[in-house]
Amino acid sequence: MGFWTEFYALSFYLATLILLAGLAHKIYQYAKTPAPLKVPTMPAPLTQRGVVLRLLSEVIFFRSLFRANKWIWLFGMLFHGALWLVLMRHLRYFTEPVWTWVVLIQPIGQYASFAMMLGLVGLLVRRIVVERIRYISSPSDYLMLILLLVIGGSGMMMTFVAHTDIVQFKTFVLGVMSFDWQEIPTDSMLLIHLGAILLLMIIFPFSKLLHAPGVFFSPSRNQVDNSREKRHVAKWAIKQFETKQN
Repeated sequence: MGFWTEFYALSFYLATLILLAGLAHKIYQYAKTPAPLKVPTMPAPLTQRGVVLRLLSEVIFFRSLFRANKWIWLFGMLFHGALWLVLMRHLRYFTEPVWTWVVLIQPIGQYASFAMMLGLVGLLVRRIVVERIRYISSPSDYLMLILLLVIGGSGMMMTFVAHTDIVQFKTFVLGVMSFDWQEIPTDSMLLIHLGAILLLMIIFPFSKLLHAPGVFFSPSRNQVDNSREKRHVAKWAIKQFETKQN
């Protein structure tokens, strides 16, 4: 068993553990954080069904971003929409036999990578050029975008320029999943691509990319505007009152 095979197999186990444990911990923190006030952003839905529709419109169509800034919305939609297609295309490496719909979207997923890179470049240029965005940007903001560009760029290089042995790579992936390790191709572009993915998996639970699950726990988005019909009291306040009464 070669060094790179052992290194990447063990790294994927470690990165997956950190990713899942970190996400679970952060989601638990979000769920346990009290919301003492009714603070839905207006215009707010009056029913729980309306809240669900509002969240879906935010997650799928970035409605608030569209209203705030059309250019940022465009680059954000390009990146996120294309990213989903690219990710779904990669399911062929994790399934055997490959699902029919995954086979059908292969050409679409390949060329969606161009839209994904365009969206990322647009978001990076925005952070550099727009003064007020540059002022509030931290090094981690640039790191996330550069890391995603490295992942996308190296993936496109393997797809369109320096091809790797995808059959051997799929054997390696399935072997890692089944704890039956097989040799990994040692193409430099593939190793860079996987290394960047591993780094992203490790830092994801501790980065601003957590807005992905975090939006579902945002009080300004997930609350019903019914403060006149129903009094809102945080659970911790009720417990504190009951403790004093006893």
